[in-house]
Amino acid sequence: IGWWSPVTRGVIPLDGLHVSRSLQKHLKRFSIRVDTCFAQVMKACGDPKRPHGWINLEFIRAYSHLHAMGWAHSVEVFHDDLLVGGVYGVRVGKLFAGESMFHTETDASKIALVFLVEFLLENNFSLLDTQYINDHLKQFGCIEIPNEEYEILLKQALE
Repeated sequence: IGWWSPVTRGVIPLDGLHVSRSLQKHLKRFSIRVDTCFAQVMKACGDPKRPHGWINLEFIRAYSHLHAMGWAHSVEVFHDDLLVGGVYGVRVGKLFAGESMFHTETDASKIALVFLVEFLLENNFSLLDTQYINDHLKQFGCIEIPNEEYEILLKQALE
């Protein structure tokens, strides 16, 4: 399994999450669970129809092992008991490194991200690493920082 360390890093400042009014209205339509169907979330994120897919069975097995050890976690979004969105990643100290997210219903992955940030804030996390930045994450306040700055934040999160 490859390991990537980009020159610049995407992070969502936990005190800078932006949630639109329209998304706030949709929050009540869904129910949220944590760590109840980790492998299902990974499989959905690894949908082979998604371009540039990198989540294969070997990757799912490795992360499922991390999940069983208590290192990897998922946030799952349900609508009428149907899994419709989610996000998964790895927790180390006060760092959560988000790996991937998916949705099969409008706004479901966004809801997972909002819940994740709220959970991280409530539990005194200091760093939400998104690895890369894209337009989807920018709408939530994701910023790009140099790797040197990231390493300082990472060290603080791991202390």
